[in-house]
Amino acid sequence: MPRLFCFGLGYSAQALARSLRQRGWTVAGTARRAETRAALVADGFEVHLFDRSRPLTDAAGILAGTTHLLDSVPPDDEGDPAIDRHGDTIATLDTEWIGYLSTTGVYGDRGGAWVDETSDLRPIGERGRRRVEAERAWLDLWRRHGRPVHLFRLAGIYGPGRGPFEQLRAGTAKRVIKPGQVFSRIHVEDIVQVLEASMAHPNPGAAYNVCDNEAAPPQDVIVEASRLLGIAPPPETPFEAANLSPMARSFYDELKRVSNRRIKEELGVRLRYPTYREGLAALARS
Repeated sequence: MPRLFCFGLGYSAQALARSLRQRGWTVAGTARRAETRAALVADGFEVHLFDRSRPLTDAAGILAGTTHLLDSVPPDDEGDPAIDRHGDTIATLDTEWIGYLSTTGVYGDRGGAWVDETSDLRPIGERGRRRVEAERAWLDLWRRHGRPVHLFRLAGIYGPGRGPFEQLRAGTAKRVIKPGQVFSRIHVEDIVQVLEASMAHPNPGAAYNVCDNEAAPPQDVIVEASRLLGIAPPPETPFEAANLSPMARSFYDELKRVSNRRIKEELGVRLRYPTYREGLAALARS
């Protein structure tokens, strides 16, 4: 029976775990907080506490029998916690597939130009630089030990319980206007679809951009979500006056369009939600 182990059973990893469990897979993983672990255990998952300061107590035993491994733990200022703490053990596993969830932020700012998986990596912020280093650490596991590592560079994630509807209902949504700004997005169900397609057709060492077909202005997404909720959108706010958090402002420092051709041509993925319009409409009906 296939067994998936997830370092970091977060939003996207949980969606994958639930999909695979419905097909008879065994799923285990990690959480950083005891309350998160308790909720996941109550949902039927085998979950172990893990972070850099608290490595797995018996990594060899806990990871034994793992056929597929996913890392969604963000790197910290020291590197990738899963690799740093348990890379030696992972290197000995007889895995069929390993996936690392990265970000399109590794490409940095391109002034609106297109990037694909062959583009050079030019991160402009600390978070992007950490991701590049984490990617290199995982690929080193492939090069040195022949482990079947795959990289997935995710665009902005939305889905049930996560996206503009929640912001609008909470009254925290902003319609920020920065002329020419666009962002790429991806529905969590399509992330699952890409990961499962890669598991079915492994190509160790490969990287995949995981995004939908349309890099769109963020204010357009807010307007469409408002329309679906039947409420007036928040007023337009110029970027310079938006009073965004430092992290939110950092996203506006990058402008690029991300190609998703490879997931379609190599993995045969047909996106369920090719743009934010289809994705928001489905969420509004759920």
